[in-house]
Parts: sequence; structure tokens; C-alpha cells
Amino acid sequence: MYNKIILSVVGIILLCSNVAMAQESKWSGSRPDGHAPISVMGDHYHKKGGLMFSYRYMPMWMNGNLKSTEEVSDDEIYQNFMVAPQKMNMNMHMLGVMYAPSDQITLAIMGNYVSNSMDLITRMNADFTTESSGLGDISVSSLIKILNKNRQSLHANIGISIPIGDINQRDATPMMDDAQLAYPMQLGSGTWDPSLGITYLGQSDKFSWGAQSKYKLRLGENSKNYTFGNRFDVLGWGAIKVSDYNSLSISLSYFNTQKIDGIDTDLNPMMMPLFNTENSGVSQLNLGIGTNFYVPKGSLKNLRIGAEIKIPTYQKVNGIQMKKTLIATFGIQYALVHKK
Repeated sequence: MYNKIILSVVGIILLCSNVAMAQESKWSGSRPDGHAPISVMGDHYHKKGGLMFSYRYMPMWMNGNLKSTEEVSDDEIYQNFMVAPQKMNMNMHMLGVMYAPSDQITLAIMGNYVSNSMDLITRMNADFTTESSGLGDISVSSLIKILNKNRQSLHANIGISIPIGDINQRDATPMMDDAQLAYPMQLGSGTWDPSLGITYLGQSDKFSWGAQSKYKLRLGENSKNYTFGNRFDVLGWGAIKVSDYNSLSISLSYFNTQKIDGIDTDLNPMMMPLFNTENSGVSQLNLGIGTNFYVPKGSLKNLRIGAEIKIPTYQKVNGIQMKKTLIATFGIQYALVHKK
């Protein structure tokens, strides 16, 4: 499946590149579609001295459970587990800063605050809710310019995730007053996670497009004796410049996360599916629709507001896991210095 997705993205890039090759000017970020959909991180770099602040709110909703690609009932879950997850809501508030010490390199740092809530029902029909919240891991990255000509841009994404997010989140349950929460309810990975990627951008007078691929590697074991799975992402998007202030976008994104390696001994794998590391790892394809609002002049010049909704169109999980139903990103970006 990797090959089909990558070939599709490459095909779109080559097709759009033919349009851009006729243009002699450089790719520009100073237009409403000059940035990727707001959910895409590390999509653009800045000129020397460029400084940008950003805030994103990213909620995600889950409802019900999947076994491989098919929905699974609570009764089937109760055949092997004591508790069945029902709904989960994950919320992330992310603050970011980008600064370019030169035309070739832009540095970025992103921190976030995470809050999670999960509704569950026991085999004895007792319903309860668990919650977790706090600071997540910090991401530090460098965007290295490779190319900017003929309205096309290419840069490398190199980064690392610093493990400050708590992985010992606990809450009261019918079985225990201070129970360790499931792996998805924890706030960080507990490991140093380097990532490597590449981002391509292209433009014509009315349209823009792009593609990005990243790979995140998990290093070592965390203090709870497990390691989250490595993650591969690839996505492509296209946008139309509706006016000098607004653009509309569509995106297709795919990711694959491997299984958790190791086990948190505070979690009984017979209690619920999300306590068992065999029920981890997923392949998912999302369709996204978004918009960007941009202020090109005046006292609020370079202010940008974006929104994107993603709908999972394909999910294949290992074992039994919760079904993702909707993913959203809302954000605001403000550059203090004119960008490319």
C-alpha cells in the first residue's frame, strides 16, 4: 500500500510541476494558499530574520471499536476482556515559534498541552470515565532549504521530540482508585524520537500544491519499559486561491504506526483491549477539507487563520482498537517579518 500512495503523490507532483515550470518567479508564502493546510507541520521556511508565532487547537473524536477493518461489538469484546471502550475525545493545544537565522535554515519549536477523556463500560454494565491532562512532548526541528525556483520549493525536515509528557497518568476506575491509564491516554512517548522528512511545494497564479513525507523513529525504552511504534507519514494537498484573502484546500494523508514494543506491567492485558500491546499499530487514510484566511496588508499584515477537517476513509488496526471518526485543526499564525 505504501508504494501505491507514494506513486500517486509523485504523479500529482509531476503533473503540477509542468504548470509551474512555465513560471520564472520563486515560490511565495505571501498569499492565502502560501501555507499548507493548517494541520501540516513544517510546511514552509522563512527568510533570514523571519519570526512567526502560531497556535493550533486539534481535537480528535473516537467512537466504537474496530477489529482489523470491521466494527466489533461490546459483546464480542467481553468474550476476552472485562471492559469495553465506548468513546474517546483527545484535545491538543499547540504553541509554536519559527525563526530563520539564515535564508537556508529555519528553526522551529513546538510545545503542547493535552487533555484526554475516555468513556468505558464493564462486562457488568457499569459505565465510567477516565481523564488525563498535562504538558505533552516538545518538538524541536530544523527546516533546511534545498530549492526555490520556477515557483517550486523543496526543503528537508529534521527534528527530534523531547520526552517531557507524563507517561504515568492515573485515574479512578470501578476496579481501583488510582489505576494506570491505557497507552493512548498517556501524554507523551517517554522516549527521544528523531524524525526525518522532506516537503515539496508548487504554485501557479491561482493554485498551489504540495507533498510531505516524514518518518519518526522511537529510540530506546521509556521508564515504563515499553516503546511506542515507529511512524511513517505521507500526504499531498492542493489549494485554490479564491481571493487575496482566502483559499480552499483538499488533502489526502496516510500514516502507518507500528506496534508498541514491550509492556507496562501496571496494565493488565486481560482488563481491556487498550491495555494489551497486541492491540496497537494502525494504518489510516484521511481525506481533509480546509481553508486559510490571510491578511496581505494593513496593521494585521501576515496574520493567517486556518481550519481543516479530516475524515478517516480507511482504518486497519492490529487486534481491537477504537475507531477514529473525525479529526480537526483550527489555528492562527502571525509573522513579524515578511516571508518568502
